[in-house]
Amino acid sequence: MWLLNSSIGKKLIMSISGLFLVLFLLFHLSMNVAAAFSGEAYNIICSLLGANWYAVAATLVLAAGVVIHFVYALILTLQNRKARGNDRYAINARPKGVEWASQNMLVLGIIIVLFIVLHLSQFWYKMMFAELMGNHMVTLCDGVTSVSPQNGAAFINYYFHTSSLAALWTVLYIVWYVALWFHLTHGFWSAIQTIGWNNTIWMNRWICISKIVATVICGLFAIITIIFFLNGVGGDCVTACAGH
Repeated sequence: MWLLNSSIGKKLIMSISGLFLVLFLLFHLSMNVAAAFSGEAYNIICSLLGANWYAVAATLVLAAGVVIHFVYALILTLQNRKARGNDRYAINARPKGVEWASQNMLVLGIIIVLFIVLHLSQFWYKMMFAELMGNHMVTLCDGVTSVSPQNGAAFINYYFHTSSLAALWTVLYIVWYVALWFHLTHGFWSAIQTIGWNNTIWMNRWICISKIVATVICGLFAIITIIFFLNGVGGDCVTACAGH
């Protein structure tokens, strides 16, 4: 089957999965915006998602999208390196007109995946997974405070505002957003090109749109994370972050 065996087919799969992940980033960003204004509103969203069947199904689809995107990116990178053979060692400088991000997409992708693992360990594991395991209360990293798995505001407030490592987590997440920015600035327009939604006129426009999309997504994520670090979640944190 050409879709699975040919390079074009693999690029198409990687492009579609990548665009799907961009849609998820926008959804996740909207949740973070809600948290910046109201911890209670964020907790309402968490309760609507939680371990409900539709949220679990969406999580499985999202996980499949991440795995497919990363695996196909790895396969294509290895194929390209094998095809170039020893020629790749003769190139020391970046070719003119070639973006830095395009030559380092795999490294950027690995950084992003590693931070996804960190993010999952801090939030998903203690929220949805805890609910699926039947835990009605989970313990934060201070070993004392217990909160509901649906109290997402408490987790945000702890990791980015009250924890002794809050500054470290904030910096690490910003590093993540920078890597994601570089990944998106190339990946978005490259996906559009692979799908075929471009021409001579629109190519430069898509490159510009890619930078705008990446800047809006990553910039807002970074700003909101800094807000969490400085002020915690929005609204009445005493109520939103209560340990119950």
